[in-house]
Amino acid sequence: MTNPNIQVEELILGEGTIIDPKASIRGINGPAKRFETGDHCYIGESVQIICDEVRIGDFCKIHHHTNIHGYEPVKIGHNAWIGQYCVLDSIGGLTIGNNCGIGAHSQIWSHIKYGDTLAGCQFNSQQHTKIGDDVWFAGHCIVSPITASDRSMALVGSVIVDNMEYNQVYGGSPAKPIEGERSKQFLEVSLSDQKNQLEQHLTNAGINKRKIKIIQSLDMLDQDTEATTFIIKERVYTKKRSPEEIAFIKYLLPEKAKFTPLSDYQS
Repeated sequence: MTNPNIQVEELILGEGTIIDPKASIRGINGPAKRFETGDHCYIGESVQIICDEVRIGDFCKIHHHTNIHGYEPVKIGHNAWIGQYCVLDSIGGLTIGNNCGIGAHSQIWSHIKYGDTLAGCQFNSQQHTKIGDDVWFAGHCIVSPITASDRSMALVGSVIVDNMEYNQVYGGSPAKPIEGERSKQFLEVSLSDQKNQLEQHLTNAGINKRKIKIIQSLDMLDQDTEATTFIIKERVYTKKRSPEEIAFIKYLLPEKAKFTPLSDYQS
């Protein structure tokens, strides 16, 4: 890739990945050491990435004018959706799991420092910010250095100053757990209902059904099939990079269903 805005010693781009010509990628003091994406990622116009080491999974979208920066490595899992004008800070380190959504104008921080410590300022710290799988910051969220457990969610405009618990929805400033019927991001859905819905999505997508197989759990996997198999319980698929597989995943993202490669699940 010939792009003066990309200054990276080791650049690894997955199949079908698009980086806008106006996006900028470099390290803290010169070229980045390593920048890696999975397959079919999109990095939009005027995205600025200033970090020595960044790894991004498959089918991730980073929309225009987002800023990613910091001294420590950034790791973003599969199927991330990061809206425009976001700030992702990795001065203390940043890990974002699979299937995460970060709405437009949100800020994820891993440090707090500015006031003079010589003069007695007590706010000077940094901490690895860890965002689990299926976490959703709905938009205009400000997140302090925390750990957000899997499936947790923050409503629009939330200011997060404490850790977020599993499958708990938060809102407000400072954000507090929401109570009542909307207190959980995810409800239980049976495997059979999920299979029926996914099969209907496959029909609606108009994709050759001989190329896609849907099963309920990993113990039902046929290792000899040439079709891409989507496995509901474990939320994984047998990655074969067929046109039908890619088209189906793109049809499902971002709100119908998210699957990650089986090879990652088994590693």
